[in-house]
Amino acid sequence: MPNGKSSGKHSRQLLFSEAIAQPKTMAAQTAPPGPTPPPADPSALEATDRILQEIASVGRQLEAMDLKITDLIVASSSICADIASFRETANALDQRLTALEDQVAVLPDQEVELRFLQAKITDLEDRSRRDNVCFFGVPEHKEGSDIKAFLKSLLSDLFGIEFSPPPEFQRVHRIGPPHKATYDKSRPTIACFLRHEQARQVISAAKTQGPVSLEGHKIRGAADFSRLTNEKQKAFLALRPQLRTLDIKYGLFEPAHFRVITTRDVKGNAKEMSQLVQLSLQPTYH
Repeated sequence: MPNGKSSGKHSRQLLFSEAIAQPKTMAAQTAPPGPTPPPADPSALEATDRILQEIASVGRQLEAMDLKITDLIVASSSICADIASFRETANALDQRLTALEDQVAVLPDQEVELRFLQAKITDLEDRSRRDNVCFFGVPEHKEGSDIKAFLKSLLSDLFGIEFSPPPEFQRVHRIGPPHKATYDKSRPTIACFLRHEQARQVISAAKTQGPVSLEGHKIRGAADFSRLTNEKQKAFLALRPQLRTLDIKYGLFEPAHFRVITTRDVKGNAKEMSQLVQLSLQPTYH
């Protein structure tokens, strides 16, 4: 019977398959367990934590350095701007310095020209004062209401000058504001003569006679010069005592020339004459 045969055959195959699979299952059930992993080392865990913490710290430091680098970049940008500003200022100063150097280069020539002009102006001023004579020591209010008449009598009585024709003045007046009644010092009196020859005659007599006395007051006359010429004349005053000590003849010539007579006749300014006196004062050795 075909159906019976095929059914039996199928049953035998099932039994054979079970018989083969059963030993595998039993073998699997009886197999020994595998090796267990070793427990974790605490020191290794701590080392790992430390490394992680160090890495985190390095990260924070890098972030801080990044901020500092940013600040440095900003500061360097500001410094670069300042340097550029300083460079512009330096260029401007250099241009101004160059202009000043150009101006200074011509100063020696200008100084020579200035000295020449100053000497010329001083000479013109001295020439414009040639008709003037200054009188020092005349008591205040002694002249009364007519100072010209008083001066005429002063010149004839004290200085003994005989004029022909009689002296005439363009102006005669005191120099400076009036003093208080308690102030003893008198103001200088200046007279501008109408004739130059008469002014020179008075100046010559005043040099020859020196100071004259009026009621106990010493009165002297002198030529009128500009301020610069007066300063030059005063520069020679310190040399006179030394020259007298050395028994050296000297003289002051108008407007401001000093003359020293030693073994040779020497003229010069105050500085040159002072050097000459110092050389004369040096001891000589034999």
